[in-house]
Amino acid sequence: MEQTTKRSRFHYTTEQIIEKPFNWKQMVRLFSYMKPYARTLLPKTIIAMLIVTAVRITVPIFIGVLAIDYAIVPGDLNLLYMFAAMVLAMYLLSWIANVFRIRWMNEIGQHMIFDIRTALFNHIQRLSHRFFDQRSGGSILVRVINDVNSMQDLFTNGVVNLLMDIVMLLGIVVILFTLSPELAILVLFVLPIMFFISTKLRRKIRRSWQSVRIRQSKMNSHLNESIQGIRVTQAYAQEEENRKFFHDVNTDNYESWKHATRMNAIFRPFVEMASAIGAVVLIWYGANLIESQAISIGIFVSFAFYLGMFWEPISRLGQVYNQLLVGMASSERIFEFLDEKPSVPEKADAKPLGEVKGEMRFEGVEFAYDESRKALQDINLTFEGGETIALVGHTGSGKSTIVNLMSRFYDPTKGRVLLDGRDLRDLRLNELRSNVSYVLQDTFIFAGTIMDNIRFGRPDATDEEVMDAARAIGAHEFIEKLEKGYDTEVEEKGNVLSVGERQLLSFARALLANPRILILDEATASIDTETELKIQQGLKKLLAGRTAVMIAHRLSTIRDADKIIVLEHGHVLEEGTHDQLMTAEGAYYELVKSQYAAIMENE
Repeated sequence: MEQTTKRSRFHYTTEQIIEKPFNWKQMVRLFSYMKPYARTLLPKTIIAMLIVTAVRITVPIFIGVLAIDYAIVPGDLNLLYMFAAMVLAMYLLSWIANVFRIRWMNEIGQHMIFDIRTALFNHIQRLSHRFFDQRSGGSILVRVINDVNSMQDLFTNGVVNLLMDIVMLLGIVVILFTLSPELAILVLFVLPIMFFISTKLRRKIRRSWQSVRIRQSKMNSHLNESIQGIRVTQAYAQEEENRKFFHDVNTDNYESWKHATRMNAIFRPFVEMASAIGAVVLIWYGANLIESQAISIGIFVSFAFYLGMFWEPISRLGQVYNQLLVGMASSERIFEFLDEKPSVPEKADAKPLGEVKGEMRFEGVEFAYDESRKALQDINLTFEGGETIALVGHTGSGKSTIVNLMSRFYDPTKGRVLLDGRDLRDLRLNELRSNVSYVLQDTFIFAGTIMDNIRFGRPDATDEEVMDAARAIGAHEFIEKLEKGYDTEVEEKGNVLSVGERQLLSFARALLANPRILILDEATASIDTETELKIQQGLKKLLAGRTAVMIAHRLSTIRDADKIIVLEHGHVLEEGTHDQLMTAEGAYYELVKSQYAAIMENE
């Protein structure tokens, strides 16, 4: 039980059932993605649908009234053959129209799915870091893939089927009342009861599908986490506990699906029961009408055909309504993301960056990731253009927060950060971030070639420029030894490469991007001494003329920094050069002394 409690902390609580009534405005918003195709594919689809519907509504008249009353009863075989040929021709026309209707509607549906997924992905790309801090990668993946996919049936079949069935129902009702008003009233008396029952079921069905989406999101989150953390799982021999946890999540998902499909299945038996009652009434009362010659046999047969046809679209409308409920549940989750505003917005009148000198200044900066604790308090710092600055301090002292503010991944809760004397909030985000490059301790390698990974920060770079960057940083040698050199395919995270090799690629990527400001966040922490010596040579070229901010626990790597800033609990304790701080014998001196003692003890 204790393990389960601990394990559950890794799962996210942002997924909740959204308590809103069925929102037709939201459905209109959803179907606004059909607008680009309203003048091309949609009219043709509607015309094809009307042809199919018209044929289906017309055929019972030919079979019942015309064929029986005007051909079979009088014994006119020629007229009967003519009616049969006409029915065959109408069915052929309906088949052709139906083929094109399905083709065009599928095309519209796939276009809409493509457009929604593109809009969702593009919007997510613009959201701020705080959005991703609060959600797992798996839950985001569910929105982009599963929730969009769940609307496929609605777009490809549901919309046109809805129109077809409404037109068919209206046409059938008009014809039934035209053939025999009193018989129509009797056989359709169950409709108000069905409407009442479906209204009662509506909220429960919608909630059940929302629950399905939430369970899917949790399962995907856990699956993504399990794959990403498989090494830790195996290292601690927690495979069995992980398997049990996934079994529980998978069972919840299964049960939610079972409940949702059970709720969907309730509607159809009511339709079948209503159809059976209508058939009994038709036979009983229709026989009396025929006996009293109030209606002909042909009208009775046509009426029977129409009554059978009537319940079919009623049943499909229930299915379409279920599709609408599924679409509603998914669209709520999709629009929740699309309506999410970046916590770091770009002003409409944001100024172009122009030439960057690289001076960064913090004026009275405070920042908190949440209300419980401030990460930075009253920070006043100046990084001159071209300076190399080192940030040191214990974990949680605020080092990473400072560099996050420099790229405007977050905005300060108080004070301001300036680049060359201009508030970062007044600048264009893309231009700002294109002038800042990161080299992290745990560098991310994308699936693709080594050439593509180095070129990531500057897609228009030539192959020779990529190779020059790799040579300058000392990565060219190991790349050339690979079987395909720069064309070697690496998977996500670059697992075929060593930690040091991945870090060298990250340095080459940063050098090629040619930023004015370079941030090295524990960039050499995972690199052996030999590799670090290679990088130190490359760093001289990388740092030349640039403002560089280095976060390092290995203090030997920052001795030559122009300025060292010591942080503790979000405050600046002291700043100066290595020699100045060592002479002062303050916090930095104690850090160096304790680190040196630890090295000597290990030796």
